[in-house]
Amino acid sequence: MAILAADPVSPTHSSKSSGGPCIGVVMADRLYAGLMVDHKIVGQMLSWPEAAPPTESEGDDALVELPTDALIDTVCELILQVAQGREKEITAVGVALPGMIRNGVIEEAPNLPQLKGSRVGELLSTNLQARGITVPATIVNDADAMAAGLASTHGKLNDFVRVWTIGTGIGYGQYPFSEGVWEGGHSVVTMDEKENYCGCGGRGHLEGIMGHRSMRLRFLDMEPEEVFEAASHGNQRCNDFRHLWHRALAAATATSIHQAGAGKFYLTGYNMRFLEMNLLKDYLHQMVKMSPLQSYSLEVVNDDEATRVVGAGVAALQMTQAC
Repeated sequence: MAILAADPVSPTHSSKSSGGPCIGVVMADRLYAGLMVDHKIVGQMLSWPEAAPPTESEGDDALVELPTDALIDTVCELILQVAQGREKEITAVGVALPGMIRNGVIEEAPNLPQLKGSRVGELLSTNLQARGITVPATIVNDADAMAAGLASTHGKLNDFVRVWTIGTGIGYGQYPFSEGVWEGGHSVVTMDEKENYCGCGGRGHLEGIMGHRSMRLRFLDMEPEEVFEAASHGNQRCNDFRHLWHRALAAATATSIHQAGAGKFYLTGYNMRFLEMNLLKDYLHQMVKMSPLQSYSLEVVNDDEATRVVGAGVAALQMTQAC
């Protein structure tokens, strides 16, 4: 198991009880797990496998190659390592992963296809009980975990926050948690019939424009960073896409504002390097004209797995306390 240094997360000031020790886990390019007390990670996070991918955009196929049972066992063993002999003290276990999740069932999981249809919550709970951890495992979408983690680390557990994660795909998360699908990355932002680069096969989707994979399909002769570099030097094709990229994010954000109201939006992910905040705000101003809805705010934050681990733990604590 790789040991990762994690900056201590300051406890939030919130009316919500922090509960006892809990464990947060994230399934991303690798597995990440940490022990939480009072809404902050104590000690060091662990990860599996130890070797990181060469670059963030290339990812790692280690989890995809594991059958479901082997993946569940690996997650449980990592949780056991994090518990460090405190198995009887653990009050909640939260696991965040990419996919459409309802009642602990993975209904869709493009990044971890072997989990589709699996009752991951039950599988983890049963396996953890056999290992001495008797609390149920709470399963949450990784984008929602990011939103919860940011709400916790920014002292906003009593507020409504949303987050866009711009990377290989496009993640949309919100806090507090509520029933719904929330596949915001598949928001329809254009009626152009040629916009069919989204990995799900749908037309006009935000992810089909902004997703790293989609950009590489669109520009087969250039990497995304080369596209934005060329745009800065006046290449018309690339500059047109630069504007499309920002308009797409503005359109999806404006739709969320019109449906759920103004509020805080966090922007994160490794492709935030392409963001020009003034351009995004200009497009948003053109799209959101009702004065009660113009009190939204945007903030770029670092993308780190520690925040998602915290969010997974927060989700588990809150859902356990609600039962």
